[in-house]
Amino acid sequence: MRAIRPVNLVLCVFGATACAVGEDPEATAFTGAPMSSNPMSMSSPMTAPTDGMGSTSAPATDTDGVDSTTGTSTTGSDTDAPATDTTAVATTEPGTSAATEGCPDGGLFCACYGNGTCNDGLLCENDVCVPESEPVCGDGMLAGMEECDNGAANADTATCKSDCTLQKCGDGFLGPGEACDDGNAIDNDACSNACVAASCGDLVVQMGEACDDGNAVSTDACINCQAAVCGDTFVHAGVEQCDDGNAAGGDGCSASCQIEVPQCGGNFTTGWCLQNGTNQQYTRCESVSNNNKTCNNPFVKYGSVENGVPAQHGNNDFNAWCIQLGFAGWSGQVGYGSRPCDAPQGKLFGCAGYDENVWHWCDWQDGFWLNQQLNFWQCNDGAEITSITCL
Repeated sequence: MRAIRPVNLVLCVFGATACAVGEDPEATAFTGAPMSSNPMSMSSPMTAPTDGMGSTSAPATDTDGVDSTTGTSTTGSDTDAPATDTTAVATTEPGTSAATEGCPDGGLFCACYGNGTCNDGLLCENDVCVPESEPVCGDGMLAGMEECDNGAANADTATCKSDCTLQKCGDGFLGPGEACDDGNAIDNDACSNACVAASCGDLVVQMGEACDDGNAVSTDACINCQAAVCGDTFVHAGVEQCDDGNAAGGDGCSASCQIEVPQCGGNFTTGWCLQNGTNQQYTRCESVSNNNKTCNNPFVKYGSVENGVPAQHGNNDFNAWCIQLGFAGWSGQVGYGSRPCDAPQGKLFGCAGYDENVWHWCDWQDGFWLNQQLNFWQCNDGAEITSITCL
């Protein structure tokens, strides 16, 4: 048998048409099969060339939207169709600057408000809101939470303290206008809540005080910030009738600070006692002592006229005076000093005559004064009787 010589085929591609060497391209169909009677020619259609990776290349698509192999229109992919404008219209929200889109006015690193201010904690500089700088106490500039700032004048004893807070009563620092500041809210210690040193009369009962009614009245229940008691020499109004500062009775003021009914007859009293044998002449004492035997600052009453002041005189008979008052006699002790005798009072001297013949006290001016006004008022000369002691 004769050997068959292989036929070398050369593929040529014009568009999508393949042909064999020696064949007329026009005689070749689009299927790629050669129009030849050569028994060695391939009877099956030719396969489209691959890309070398085993895959078959897809037919190219014409840019006018028509498939070049089938002539089918690919509507919607034509690049000549009118373009749709997708550009969004720029909008600006209220309170937002167009130049700082999305950055609200007054915010951090955003534009300042129209009045040149920013939100809390921010400061407007060059029309931009920036963080405020931390305040520095002592720089003389009021900033942040500072209550005050007087710079170098800040001091714990000044109006503005060293921590830039205002001076306050109760802060423990002695500031201007404060007498004390113990830093506590105790009102009855040595420094009150008003930063005033404790004192009697400040209406606050401090240590050592029994009371404090805020006044200097010595006849109420609180005297010199101590409760009124019998024997303190102050007459407690409505409670005491007298207060001679002692607990003795029989001296005109009882031990309970009540006026004693005069017990004339051998006792001096603060009440009027009749001088026996006289016509309506009486004696009383401003105070008594020496177990009621001594009369201090004696006064004399004649009829309805009271408070004559006996004075030194050659006609004075102290022994007769003591006997008239119920004593055994005079002790020999008498004291002199200056006493006032303003009208209707007057100075007296001892006499027998004028209104009556027994020894008694007479008006220094003319002797007569039973129920009459005393008319010699020149006292305070050291000659007035200040005390007399009887037996």
